[in-house]
Amino acid sequence: MLSPQDDLIGHQLPTTFDHVANSDPSWMERLWYTGHPVPGGDLIFDIGLGYHPNRNVMDAFAGIAVAGRQFNFRASRHLRPDPLATRVGPLEIRVVEGLRHHRLTLAPNESGIAFELDFLAGTNAHEEGEHFRRRNGRVTEDMARAQQLGRYSGWIEFDGRRIEVKPEQWFGQRDHSWGIRGEMRTDETHPPLTFYPPFFYAWTTAQFEGRGLHVFFKERAPGDLIYLSGEEVFEPGAKRSRRHRLTGVAHDVVWADDPLGQTVASATLALSFASGEQREIAVRTLPARYFLKGGLYGGLDGWFHGDDKGRLHTEHDAWDLNDPATRRRVRTLADHVIEVRDGNAVGYGIMEYGVGKGYEKYQRVQVHPPI
Repeated sequence: MLSPQDDLIGHQLPTTFDHVANSDPSWMERLWYTGHPVPGGDLIFDIGLGYHPNRNVMDAFAGIAVAGRQFNFRASRHLRPDPLATRVGPLEIRVVEGLRHHRLTLAPNESGIAFELDFLAGTNAHEEGEHFRRRNGRVTEDMARAQQLGRYSGWIEFDGRRIEVKPEQWFGQRDHSWGIRGEMRTDETHPPLTFYPPFFYAWTTAQFEGRGLHVFFKERAPGDLIYLSGEEVFEPGAKRSRRHRLTGVAHDVVWADDPLGQTVASATLALSFASGEQREIAVRTLPARYFLKGGLYGGLDGWFHGDDKGRLHTEHDAWDLNDPATRRRVRTLADHVIEVRDGNAVGYGIMEYGVGKGYEKYQRVQVHPPI
């Protein structure tokens, strides 16, 4: 069906913009944002939106984690007859200027979470390496993804509090992905669960004055990289060079004494770049950590990304992250705020991580579920 976007140039198919190149139900497009105050790193917000054109669904979430609690809002709607409006109920994401300025709003609602936030780019975006995988002959992942570092301005309300967000104090990152995305099912109340062979992965961002770092790798065994993508990026519009691309990474992680799950305390990452430069960065985790089950990653209580919940559906909850049953339910996948030291420079960002059973290193934490 025609939509206002069809008045713009850029079509790549002989059909309207609400159609994609194939009918795989796993085809999706996702916007994701997170932000946190520095240097304390004692609060984090996460916001996301998913577009599922072959399921006629758009879903979204927003959440805040602070002081051992996590507040979540989730929503879903039918795509049509408004297929390309990036809005689900009271939550809306608007691109004011591509690669420069995005606006995120959540109008007052029953969750008690509301915000008006502007994401302001601080660096060029990083375009990840290709994501492609087949399983038993079928393409299970064929996806593009990019990230960008920046600052936030605006305000947030939750749990009866209002916080002013100022760009000199609030760092953040966003990403945008599209294509066939590999299924992730970790909701133990609604099997089957996705099988994962032994692995360790870490996805890390760090924002310094005038530059940033992106580091993403997956291993089957220590030193056996099955995926690597990363880059040092600079201010928006700065000339790019492949010399700044990441070509290698080694790691040494110290795990926190956490009886409830996998939690990194600190890490050293040894980075190699296409220029031949090698250097180490030191990572220290800060208090705030948003568990992505709150945004339906891996599924929650039988609700998975792209599920049809009707014309409009919303729900919300609040979690006690010190409760063992809650921690077992939300597993490991989270955005964990970090401080990063690169020589004399200090930066801030987030880290996602997890270790699967059978990986030869970090065996002590493998008693807890990964992802």
